[in-house]
Amino acid sequence: MPSQDLRADANLIIKAALASVDPSRAVKKALSIKGNQLTVGHETLDLGIYKRIIVVGAGKAGAPMAQAVEEVLGGRISTGRVVVKDGHGAPTEVVEIMEASHPVPDDRGVEAGRSIANLVREEAAPDTLFLCLLSGGGSALLVAPAEGLSLADKQQTTRLLLASGADIAEINAIRKHLSQLKGGNLARLAAPGRLVSLIISDVVGDRLDVIASGPTVADHSTWTDCRDILTRYGIWEQVPAPVRLRIEQGLLGVIPDTPKPGDSALAGVSNLIVSSNRMAVDQAVSQAEKLGYAPLLLSTTIEGETKDVARMHAAMAREVLASGNPLPAPCCLLSGGETTVTLGAEPGTGGRNMEFALAAALDLAGLPGVLAVSVGTDGTDGPTDAAGARADGDTVARGTEQGRKARSFLERHDAYNYFQPLGDLIITGPTRTNVMDLRLVLVKGSGEEAS
Repeated sequence: MPSQDLRADANLIIKAALASVDPSRAVKKALSIKGNQLTVGHETLDLGIYKRIIVVGAGKAGAPMAQAVEEVLGGRISTGRVVVKDGHGAPTEVVEIMEASHPVPDDRGVEAGRSIANLVREEAAPDTLFLCLLSGGGSALLVAPAEGLSLADKQQTTRLLLASGADIAEINAIRKHLSQLKGGNLARLAAPGRLVSLIISDVVGDRLDVIASGPTVADHSTWTDCRDILTRYGIWEQVPAPVRLRIEQGLLGVIPDTPKPGDSALAGVSNLIVSSNRMAVDQAVSQAEKLGYAPLLLSTTIEGETKDVARMHAAMAREVLASGNPLPAPCCLLSGGETTVTLGAEPGTGGRNMEFALAAALDLAGLPGVLAVSVGTDGTDGPTDAAGARADGDTVARGTEQGRKARSFLERHDAYNYFQPLGDLIITGPTRTNVMDLRLVLVKGSGEEAS
C-alpha cells in the first residue's frame, strides 16, 4: 500500500460520513410526492383528505430539514415553526425558523416552545396533517416548563445533570417530566390530527422516546426514574426545590405521568428515523475501504467515561501493531455512540471528542504510524468552536516541547487548550445535523508517517 498522509485519509473518511447524514438529503430520501399521494418511508398518505399541512419541529438540523420539506411539498404547506440552535438557521419560504440557546435553554427557547404549542393546539383537527421535524438538541430547544416551574429551575437542573456525567437518556427523562411538550405531550396536543415525525437520531440505540425527549412518542420513563437518576448522581438536594416538589407530587399521584404506550392520543402518529449514527459509521467504513484500510467496526452503541473508551481504542491499536490482531495493518478501527465526561470542580475548556483524543494520545505516545480521531457530527464539541481533535504517537512529545504536560490538561478536562497550539483541533463549523460521535483509529505502523 502506497504511503499516505493519515490525517488526509481521516479527513476524507470524516467528510464522507458527514455527507451521508446530511439532513436535507435524508429528508428528501424519506419523502416523495406523486399527485396527492405523499410517501413517507414505507407509508403513503392521501393529501386530498387534509385541508392544512403544518410543519413544526426542534433541533440542530431543523433548518435544512424544513428546507427539504418545502422543496418536496412546495405551496401545500400552510405554515410552520421550527426552533434551532443559535447559528444553525437557514432561509425558508413558509416555515418560520427560530433560534435559541443550546445546551442550556433560554427565554427564546421558552418563547419558541410556547409558540409551537399554541400553533399545534390551534390547528389540531382531523383534517390537519402535522409534519414534525426532530433532531439532536431538540430537548434543550423545545422548552415549555411545566406548571410551577420557571426557566431558571430547568436551566439549573440541566447544568447539574450535564456536569454530573448523566447520559443523554437520563437527562431527557428528567426534561420530559419538567415539560409541557416532551414525552408524548406534543402528540397529545396534535390529536385528533394526523402527525408524522421525521427524526434524525442522536442517541445510542435510536430510541424514539429519548430523541429530543420524545415529544411525539409514548414515554417509558417514570417519576420513580427521575428521583433515582437525581439520587444516583448525588444531585437530588442540589436541584431547585420546585423540581423536587414536582417529582414528589408525581410519585404521590398528584400530577399525572407522561403518556404511556396505548394512549389514544398517540393513535394517529407515525415516527420515522431518516438519519442515524449507524448510517454515518457505515459510510466511514466504506470510505476507509476505498482508501486501502481494512475496516473494523467496533460498535455504534459505545457509552461510558470518555477517557476509558479512549484507552480501549488505543490498546487495540497497540495490539494490531504487536500481533496483527484483531486484524493486520493497515486497518481502521471505527466506533460510534456518545461517551460522557465527568467534570471536576473547575474544568477547563473541552468536550468529549477532544478528551478522547487527548486520553488516546497518552497511550499512543511513541507509537509510529497510528492516528486517533474523534469528532462530533454536529460540528460542536462542548462549548467550543471545534468538532473534535486528532492525536498520534508524537502528540505528547510535541506538547512537552511547548512546556505542556498532556496528563495535566487531561486531568482538568482542558483538551481544547492543549490541542489548539498543536494545530490538531478539527474545525468543521456547524454541520446542522447531529448523529452523535464518530471515532477512528488509523493504523499503519512503522515506516509510514502519521503527520
